[in-house]
Parts: sequence; structure tokens; C-alpha cells
Amino acid sequence: MVGMERPEQDRKVISARDMGLVCCRRCTGIWPAETQRCGRCGKKLVVRDWHSLQRVWALLLVGLMCYIPANLYPMLRTRTLFSVQQDTIIGGAISFIEYGSYFVAAVILVASVVIPLAKFLAIGFLAISVTRPSSVSAHQRQLLYEVVEYIGRWSMIDIFVVAIMSSLVQLNTLVAVQPGIASLFFALSVIFTMLAAQAFDSRLIWDAGVTRERAQSDE
Repeated sequence: MVGMERPEQDRKVISARDMGLVCCRRCTGIWPAETQRCGRCGKKLVVRDWHSLQRVWALLLVGLMCYIPANLYPMLRTRTLFSVQQDTIIGGAISFIEYGSYFVAAVILVASVVIPLAKFLAIGFLAISVTRPSSVSAHQRQLLYEVVEYIGRWSMIDIFVVAIMSSLVQLNTLVAVQPGIASLFFALSVIFTMLAAQAFDSRLIWDAGVTRERAQSDE
């Protein structure tokens, strides 16, 4: 999209499609609309991905299905000489609170509970907003999409921590830390959520706004 005015000004926004241009979604190269493939990375160019919403909902649903067992099954299994302790995500945060590590508990809750749920809600809202009227402006929704896509790369922090602890704390029969089955479901949930965000064609946000503006001008 090419904005001719500042976002806060209520002026017409001219899209790249209106100017006869198409953008590569892989490398962001700009080419004439009749170009079939990107001359920079070779990706097939499409003016709009009309099937993107179907992929978004499918991937988001699978991610949500994986997120449920990720919170029900143990994330970490700690085996000592006399006992075996298995902690879920919430259970691990509660344990840190009992030990007085409030900061660590807050990080776990934010990274493993708040952010994933916020991503589910944000992607679902964006997918709905391009098919129904929304009071949120196109600029704000575009910003929300960029934030969701940016934080996606940091969503594997929990898995990295579990992997590091499992590799470091291996003292034979004394103590050992092993990842639980929930770590697999959590990783799958993050992956499918990232794929859902990448499958979403953000250009549809601006198309919805232009369509409503034209409908209002015709009235």
C-alpha cells in the first residue's frame, strides 16, 4: 500500500494495485502488475491471495487444538533420586511463586499464556475484520498484524529453555530434567500460529476499507 497522506488524516489511500503494481510477499520487491514471478527471489506474484483466509482459519484452528494439550500435559519432568515431579506450564509458574521467584513466574505466564492467547485473538480478529465492518482503522489493524508477525519469532523461548535445562541437568541417577509431552504440543502450536500469521494477506485489510469508502461515497 502507498499512503499519500499521514495516517491520522482522513484522506484517500491509493493502493499499489490502483497504480498498476504488485508486491512480492517474500522479499517485498515491487513489480508491474503483469509480472508473473519476482525478478529478485523467483516467487510467484499475485495481486491478492483470495484463499488466504481459508488457510488462516485452518492453521489457527490446528494451533489452538495443539495449545490445549500443551497446557494440560507436563511441560517439564524432573527426576531425582527419590521422586519424580512433573509440572505443567501453570503448575511451574505456581511453583516459582511459592519459591519467591515472582519475576520468573511472571515471565512464564506472559510468554506461555498471555502472548499465545493474544496471538490467537489478534489473528482471529484480523481475519474477521476483512469480511465484516470494523471500528478499528486499517492503519491500526496493519500495525496489529506487524506486531503479531514480529513477536512470532520469539515464541519459542519456552522450548529453548526446556531444551537447555534438559541438556545441562543430567546427573545420572541423582537428578535429571527431561522435556514433557506438552513441549511438543506447545512447539506445534507456535509453529501453526506463525504459519497462520504468514498466510494472512494483509492487503485484504486495505481492500475492505476501500470497498466501504466507495460504498459510502455512492450513497
